[in-house]
Amino acid sequence: MAAPVVVGQVAPLSGLRAGDARGYSAGMQMYFNHVNKTGGINGNTLVLARKDDAGTVDQTLAATEQLLSEQRPVLLAGYMGSSNLAALQKSGILAREKIALIGYRSGAFQPDIPQLYNVRADLREEIGKITEHLATVGVTQLGFFYEESAYASALLARADETIKKHGGKLVAKASYEADTLRIEAANRTFLATKPQAIIMAASGAAAAAFVEKYRLEGGTARLFASSDVDLEQMSKRLGDEHMQGISIAQVTPNPYRVSSKLSKEFREVHAKSGEPDVPVSYAMMEGFITAKVIAEVVRRAGTKLNREGLAAALENIDNVDLGGYTVGYRQGLRMGSRFVELSIVSAAGKIRQ
Repeated sequence: MAAPVVVGQVAPLSGLRAGDARGYSAGMQMYFNHVNKTGGINGNTLVLARKDDAGTVDQTLAATEQLLSEQRPVLLAGYMGSSNLAALQKSGILAREKIALIGYRSGAFQPDIPQLYNVRADLREEIGKITEHLATVGVTQLGFFYEESAYASALLARADETIKKHGGKLVAKASYEADTLRIEAANRTFLATKPQAIIMAASGAAAAAFVEKYRLEGGTARLFASSDVDLEQMSKRLGDEHMQGISIAQVTPNPYRVSSKLSKEFREVHAKSGEPDVPVSYAMMEGFITAKVIAEVVRRAGTKLNREGLAAALENIDNVDLGGYTVGYRQGLRMGSRFVELSIVSAAGKIRQ
C-alpha cells in the first residue's frame, strides 16, 4: 500500500550557516515536489520534515531525537557541521535507531560508519585537486585554515598527507572556533608565515571574515576555498575587489549553467518550482542530488520502506548515473562521488570555470 516516505533533516536553518542549509533543504524539497507531482515512486510520496538546530551541537542532538520521536522518518538527510556530525556519531543515535543519514556537509574527514552516506567527494579529494593544480604553476608553500572540531587533528594529518602527495608543503596552519568569526589569530599566523596559497576548509561566514581581514592587512597569498564555503554568503560580506580571484573546489556540477544532463534537469525543475526566496546555489544543487539518491533508494527498496529495507537498498547502490554525475558506495567507502572541479570568482563576484 502506498504511503508517505518521511525524510528528516536537522540543519542550521538560522544562524551563520543558514544560507547553505536553506539552499540544501530547498534543493531536496524541490526534487521531492517534482517526484510527487509525477505520481511519486510506486505511488509513495516523499515528505521532508525539517528542524532547525541553529548550528549548535546540543540542538542537533535534541532536534534529532525530537524528529525521530514525532515524525518517525525512515531516513535522515542534509545535516551540516563537523562538530555536529561528530556529536551525532558519538551519541549512538544512528546505530540505536538503525537509520541511515544520506548527504551532509562537513569541513572535516568523517570516519566511515555504516549509517553515514554522502553524495559527494570528501575533503581529501578537494585538497588533492587544489594542490595538484597549484603544483602545476609552481605554487607549493601552502597554508591551511580550518574549523576546530573533534576531528581537527585527523583533518590536519590527512591534509598534510594529501598536500605532500600532490607536490606541496604545509608551511602554516591556523584554526578558528566552530560557529564563530574569531579569525584574528589565524590572520596573524598567515601574515607572519607568508604562504604562497591558503586553502580554507571553513564555513562561508568564517571564510569571508578571514578574507576581508587578511586582504585589508596586506595578505597576498592566493586563496582557495573548500566546497563548504557558501559563495552567496561570502559575496554579501565582501566587495568585488576581495572576491575576485578566489578559487573554490566544487563537488557538484555548476548549477548556474547547463553543463550536463543533471544540471539541465536541475534548471528545468527549478524553473517550475516557484522557489523565488531561495537563490540558486551549489548547496541547492547538492540537496537536489541528495534527493535524487534518496528517490533511487526508495525505488530499489520496493515494498520494504522501513529503515532496515532502505539501508539494505543503500548498500546495493554501486554506480548510479544521475545525468553525468555518478554516485556509488561500497564497504569502507561511503563518500559517494569523486567529482571535483575548480571554479574561480570573477571581478563581478560571479562563478566562472
